[in-house]
Amino acid sequence: MSGSSLLLWIVLPYVTIAVFIVGHIWRWRVDQYGWTSRSSQLQESRWLAIGGPIFHYATFAAIAGHVLGILVPASWTSALGIDEGLYHAISAVLGAIAGVGVVVGLLVLAARRVGHPRVAATTSRMDMVVFALLAVVIALGLAETILVNLLGPGYDYRATVALWFRGLFLLDPQPALMDGAPLLYQVHVTIAWALFLVWPFSRLMIEVEGHRWLG
Repeated sequence: MSGSSLLLWIVLPYVTIAVFIVGHIWRWRVDQYGWTSRSSQLQESRWLAIGGPIFHYATFAAIAGHVLGILVPASWTSALGIDEGLYHAISAVLGAIAGVGVVVGLLVLAARRVGHPRVAATTSRMDMVVFALLAVVIALGLAETILVNLLGPGYDYRATVALWFRGLFLLDPQPALMDGAPLLYQVHVTIAWALFLVWPFSRLMIEVEGHRWLG
């Protein structure tokens, strides 16, 4: 096992998971008011009312697709009569639709934040970092879904990425599985971990009342 393999596929995931959990607990105990004190909902609500729901529901659809593809073993879907060809066709089409919805919603929210002075005044450096990480993660995910699995030769990530991810939570990480994955998938996973690493210290949380994302 190389040093970079150990760092990217074992150390980074476990550090991120620890920071994600401890960071949320810390903010809840120390900075609970700060979670929502910089909300810009009152400054401009028209674009937020358009971009927010699009981003919100498309993101949930994308997360559901990740749960199905990564956490649910291929044997389970096969037992339901869904073979690999049908599964990848369905996941590629639905994933592309969800990904486009996320992009549209994020563009509206980004335009709102940049184009309205009062909203821009509430934008922090962390907000910019989050938007940048989100943009990269979404772009890479769309490239995987559309260019590789929908229009390209396809890649069975459930035989590598999914097994590696589940192994992390079973305390049996297998970095060799990620070493064999295409570079596009490796970069996508790495940037996703970076996003979760900064998550507790940003506004990327769901408020039960109002369901505001990036507001």
